[in-house]
Amino acid sequence: MLIKVNGRQKEFSPGTNAMDILKELAPDAGKGAVAARLNGELVELMRPIQDSGELSPIGFEDDGARHVLRHTASHVLASAVKNLFPNTQLAIGPAIDNGFYYDFDMKEVLTPEDLPKIEKEMQRIIKRNHREERFTLPRDEAIQLMEARGEPYKVELINDLPEDAELSFYRQGDFIDLCAGPHVPSTGRIKAFKLTSLAGAYWRGSEKNKMLQRVYGTAFTDKEELEAYLKQIEEAKKRDHRRLGRELDLFDLMDEGPGFPFFYAKGMVLRNILENYWREIHRKAGYDEIKTPLILARSLWEKSGHWENYRENMYTLKIDDEDYAIKPMNCPGGILAYKRRLWSYRDLPVRVGELGLVHRHEKSGALHGLMRVRSFTQDDAHLYMTPEHIKDEIIGVYKLSDRVYKAFGFPYKVELSTRPEKSVGTDEMWALSTQALKDALDELAVPYTINEGDGAFYGPKIDFHLQDSLGRSWQCGTLQLDMNLPERFGMDYVGPDGEKHRPVMIHRTVLGSMERFIGILTEHFAGAFPLWLAPVQARILTITDRADEAARKVRNEMDDAGLRVELDLRNEKIGFKVREAQMMKIPYMLVIGDREAEEGTVSVRTRLGATINGVSHENLIGTLKQENDSHALEQAFKLEN
Repeated sequence: MLIKVNGRQKEFSPGTNAMDILKELAPDAGKGAVAARLNGELVELMRPIQDSGELSPIGFEDDGARHVLRHTASHVLASAVKNLFPNTQLAIGPAIDNGFYYDFDMKEVLTPEDLPKIEKEMQRIIKRNHREERFTLPRDEAIQLMEARGEPYKVELINDLPEDAELSFYRQGDFIDLCAGPHVPSTGRIKAFKLTSLAGAYWRGSEKNKMLQRVYGTAFTDKEELEAYLKQIEEAKKRDHRRLGRELDLFDLMDEGPGFPFFYAKGMVLRNILENYWREIHRKAGYDEIKTPLILARSLWEKSGHWENYRENMYTLKIDDEDYAIKPMNCPGGILAYKRRLWSYRDLPVRVGELGLVHRHEKSGALHGLMRVRSFTQDDAHLYMTPEHIKDEIIGVYKLSDRVYKAFGFPYKVELSTRPEKSVGTDEMWALSTQALKDALDELAVPYTINEGDGAFYGPKIDFHLQDSLGRSWQCGTLQLDMNLPERFGMDYVGPDGEKHRPVMIHRTVLGSMERFIGILTEHFAGAFPLWLAPVQARILTITDRADEAARKVRNEMDDAGLRVELDLRNEKIGFKVREAQMMKIPYMLVIGDREAEEGTVSVRTRLGATINGVSHENLIGTLKQENDSHALEQAFKLEN
């Protein structure tokens, strides 16, 4: 077989592994390799290669290589736990974003105090540099092996695999695990790792199955990268929106309503600001706002395809002995609103937006603060158009989304998702829809990646992945092109020929869901919202009760100007009042004592530590109004003022 590496090529015997090929053709590049790619496909370094092609070494910067290293680390974790707790039964242990985990069935209850002990045993295994040896077995021998080793969960996995599936295992010293791979060549390649947390997890994600113990960890090829990541994790804990939501009295989730958020007064101020902003930018972009019912008949969901394709995520009920569902999506209701009249091609495109409350049944183990809930408000919109409008409308949605994300300071990446295995519609419709999205992105000169098979069941989509201040990625906005639902619902418009034609439909969100976006914003800003989003923009603090009247005067002037301000007239030391306001992350503290009351000024303190004395009421209000109305992300009052 002919293998090419970095411009050099040579004939090798079939079955030569990638590591030996790299040693000969690219020894320097191969030294830092974690894995390789053959004709673009991920291969482990020790796997025998049978086909000719181009071989590329890949390091930890490659997503696939990170997966290989961390998957191997999960096996080291499992081996360590088995050594320390021999009666443990193994479930599954995959690599995940930023790390890995392994699920265990064991009598002992693991605590955080056990993690250093497990890490020490992992270090011992890594130091021994066990080779990762892959082998395969026929089904009956594979089952016998796992039964002999006391691994019933592995036996269940084997029995559930297709008859023609290859049953592969990896041996690591005395440890053997059912695994498809790939792995690094030996355990010594794991240079830096850390076990990060414990959790419970149902076997195979079903609440009907046994609860297992899950150990999370992460692994790197470099200790400095690990330390940087762990610092980021600590910073993320400080920014956890669940904790900040409670501390800042914004929102919370309670055991009495799992997955159903509570928003308090200050949280509602933030929410209403976002909703008003959403309404204003959509009004300017030519959208009309509607509202559709929360509960609709089964017949509608059957026609839309949700009853067949999405029913397990829907809440259903009976009304007058008829089946109904609480809407998991706003689209079918929006379609009924479109069908209320016959449209002309001259009316199109029609752009309709809805802040629609939807409900989806998420498994309890998947719930996470505002990020994954069962009840949320989608900033939904549906656009109806002729085929000639498609590219311009996609471009319009993209530009609107870009404007919004820049307003909040989010850089973002774009991903195009194609037809999933479970879908509706013809091949022709899918091909036309997918090409239309590609053409629009190409015209915009937007870099994007293809996510094969991850589209909606009714059409391909563009997803926007926002990057927050910690570098984490969040999928928020989406744009889905749909030629299927108009067909299923018999939607029409009258064309210039006087005949009826099918419109094309775009489903899109910008924020994604109001709840999740608030959670993301809370963590992005660490609760220190810019002035225009801050529930309380300023707090007036008096030094003595002689300044109370002046404080009320300033409060009234600021209130008349549309600014959100609180009074703190308590008989407490000013330092205590300032610290408390800082803890609540209020942008500005306005201190008034005898001198300020006499002069008609305030002393402005920012939450960033700047102090500006002798600021007139007029200057104060004008500056804050400018900062608020411009949606500035930085404070206007600074030390140099």
